[in-house]
Amino acid sequence: MQKKQFSRLQHQRGISLIGLILSLGVIILIAMLAMKVVPTVIEFVSIKKAAQAAKDAGSTVREIQASFDKQAAAGYFDAISGKDLSVTKNGDEIEVSFAYQKKIPLFGPASLLLEYTATTAKSGVAAKKPE
Repeated sequence: MQKKQFSRLQHQRGISLIGLILSLGVIILIAMLAMKVVPTVIEFVSIKKAAQAAKDAGSTVREIQASFDKQAAAGYFDAISGKDLSVTKNGDEIEVSFAYQKKIPLFGPASLLLEYTATTAKSGVAAKKPE
C-alpha cells in the first residue's frame, strides 16, 4: 500500500516555483506593454473617425481642417491637427489622409515607435504629399 502512494507522488507533475515566477513575469511584461500601446490605438481610431467626419463636413481644405480641429477638441486627442492632414481631390471625391508616429518610452534607453497611417480613400492607399 505504501509503495502505491509513494509512486503516485513521484509521477505528479506541475509547475515549479521558478516556473511560476517566470510565467508571472512574462505576463506582467505583456500587460504593461499593452497598457502603454492600447491608448495610442484608441487615439488612432478616434483620429480616423474625425478625419472621415471632417471629409464629410467640408468641401474645401480650410473647412476640412477646421472641422477636424473641432473634432480633435471634442475627442481629446492632440497627436495631429488639421494642418497635418493631406487633402487631395481624386475626380469628384475628396480624400483625406494622414500619417504620424507615436514614441512610447519603455524603460531606460528602450522605447517603442508606432507609425500610424490612414486615409479616407476607398482604395485604402494614401495619396503622397508633393515634395
